[in-house]
Amino acid sequence: MYLIVIAWTYVTLMMAVAEAASPTGTLLGAFFTFALYGALPMGILVYILGTPSRKRAIKAREAAEQAAYDAELAAAAQGAAAASASGAPDAGGQPPAAAEGGGIPAVRKEP
Repeated sequence: MYLIVIAWTYVTLMMAVAEAASPTGTLLGAFFTFALYGALPMGILVYILGTPSRKRAIKAREAAEQAAYDAELAAAAQGAAAASASGAPDAGGQPPAAAEGGGIPAVRKEP
């Protein structure tokens, strides 16, 4: 793909040089010749032909991120399992249980 881009860039550069060197040509005409015949079409071509490789790179990056996330979850689960298997009290991080307060009286009938 890059060989085509290099060859076409060379051709359009020579067209621009011929335009600038011509007795009726101008530098502005040479610039537009190179830009409109060379740079613009080649930019579009490289973008279109590079789409599959960009998609592969995105999928590879997403797969690597997912693998790292899965490894992190597995390590966290293994660490939690190791902490709960050790038999240490309050290893789960839960607050200790307390006795129920006596702030609410029992409900009974009036005599």
